[in-house]
Amino acid sequence: MQYPHFTVAYWCVLVAALLPIVCAGLAKSGRFHVPRREGGYDNVNPREWLARQTDWRARANAAQANSFEALPFFIGAVIIAHQLGAHQTRLDVLAFLFIVLRMLYIMMYVAGMGTARSVVWTLGLASNIAILLIGYR
Repeated sequence: MQYPHFTVAYWCVLVAALLPIVCAGLAKSGRFHVPRREGGYDNVNPREWLARQTDWRARANAAQANSFEALPFFIGAVIIAHQLGAHQTRLDVLAFLFIVLRMLYIMMYVAGMGTARSVVWTLGLASNIAILLIGYR
């Protein structure tokens, strides 16, 4: 009997689902032990606290939002590619490429590298479209 296994592409879905959490943690980092009255992290009103952040913390929070926005298309593309019987190695490579591009995107977003970030975002979108279409016959 053969048992189904998690493909690299499925593992990439898990990583993609965790990336927004990483971004949120980054935005909040270093502020957990600072009292709220001194600008420390406010776990009672976390969204309000994040909305007041500036510079790299605000950009990390924006990267979190964008990571959530990119997630449904990526998940759908991977599932559809699997259902259509896409060549597994190609699918795995494209999914891994998407994750690498998303990590670069987040780093560039936090660093304030707007133009480079947009180029990487476009490459990530292209890789996601390729994932969606790879099983098309």
